[in-house]
This record gives sequence, structure tokens and C-alpha cells, in this order.
Amino acid sequence: MEVCNRPTTSSHDLNRVISLDPVLTGKVLKLVNSAYYSLGKEVTSLTHAFILLGINTVKNLALGTAILESIGGRSSFRCLSMDDFWLHSLGVGVISRSLARLTGIPFAEEEGYFVAGLLHDLGKIPLNYCDPEMYNRALEAAILQQTTLYEAEKTCLGLDHCIVGGWIAEKWRLHRDFLDVLHFHHDQNSGREKSPFLVIVSLANLYANYWKIGSAGNTTPVHLLMEHLQKRLNIAPEQIAAIHDKVLEDIDKSRIFLEVATEG
Repeated sequence: MEVCNRPTTSSHDLNRVISLDPVLTGKVLKLVNSAYYSLGKEVTSLTHAFILLGINTVKNLALGTAILESIGGRSSFRCLSMDDFWLHSLGVGVISRSLARLTGIPFAEEEGYFVAGLLHDLGKIPLNYCDPEMYNRALEAAILQQTTLYEAEKTCLGLDHCIVGGWIAEKWRLHRDFLDVLHFHHDQNSGREKSPFLVIVSLANLYANYWKIGSAGNTTPVHLLMEHLQKRLNIAPEQIAAIHDKVLEDIDKSRIFLEVATEG
């Protein structure tokens, strides 16, 4: 985490740190060589991966893989469906990357948006694991009251997954952009609402729910907020509708990310 957050980090620094963990190295190379990137040539070393994909992409691949490996396995899910949860998370990651592209974010930074979207709901995992009975009540309340799970969590548990996500981000010393996403993706009056990471992932989350891509407990569309965030990004609804089929195609390709990260 320290190496990833350091502005002066070079590919040599990152190579040295990732290489200390042979399992992580193998997983990153497996991802690089998957249909997720479709490079057309086998990459046999991290050095080669840095040349082809750039330091930011490899950094975010390693970061996302390490986090999912530590918290994303089946044993962490006691009342949330792991498969539905991660499909939703993949959907938010893919939509975030697509929206970043629509807004003109440089290609080298796109993978950061994918990983931010993938991790945005991490705070739900310890909540559902530590108190499954109360978390089931929150899930049921969100459906019965047609409200967001975020609000139902606060009522039933006294805190919500955004607070817990913020704690995780601080404990693991994640970059400020990732902390903003985990902590504030349901709070558009946080004082951090000008962060493009936060706006893009928040909108991607709403569209993943609207398009019913997996499920992480939210069943009620929030149309007014969708319209507000679209205007903030200066993206028309028609532009987003046009990427729907490509998003579904990219989600299928990106499933390898979860398979690799949580295997073993």
C-alpha cells in the first residue's frame, strides 16, 4: 500500500514489492494474459507487463487482487449472496471504467476506476459476516420499505457499509480516491462530491442497480440522483444507454478477475 501511494514509485519499485509474493505475481500475470486484456501475446514477466500496460494498470491489478484475496472469499458471506454481490461489484467496476472513458479520462487511469467500482461495497462484507441476523433484517427492511440498504443499515445496525468501508480504506492506507469511493458513494453532500472518482462510481452503482446486474441488497432505483450525477458529468442518458451491451460483454471478460483473485 505504501509503495502504491507514493507519487515517486517507479515500475522497478513496484516490481520488487510484488515479486516478494510469488502467488500474487502469478495471479497478476494470469490476469494480464487473460481475455480481459486480449493482448495477443504471452506476458511472462512483470517487467513486460509494465511495458505493455503501464505502471498504473499493473499497480491497480495487484492492489485489487490482494484486497479481494484477503476479504472476498465465500466464507466471508453469511447472508449476502457472494455470486450476486461480486457480479454487482464487477458491473459497477466495468460501468465506472466505461463512464471514465466517456468523460475523457486518460486510458492509463481507466483501470483505477474499474478497481474503485469493484471495491466500492467492501464495507458490506464485515457487516454481513459479524452480525448476519441483524443484517438480514436490514436487507428485508430495504425491500419492505422500498428504501436503500444504506438507510436500512443505519436503522437496524446503527451504522452503514460506507462508514465501515471508510474504516477499511483508512486501515489499509488506500489512496484518497479509493477512500472517497468506499466512504461517500451514497453521500453527495460530503464535501468530496467534486471528486471525479466519487461521481463516476456513484453513478455506475446506480446504473448497475437499474440494469439489475447482480445484487448487493439495493432494489429501489434512485432516478433523481441518476439525473443529477449525469448532469454533473455532462453525460446524456442516451450515451449511457448506448454502452449497455458493451458493458455486459466486458463483465463476462472481467469475471476472470474474481476467479483469479479469490482462487486458492
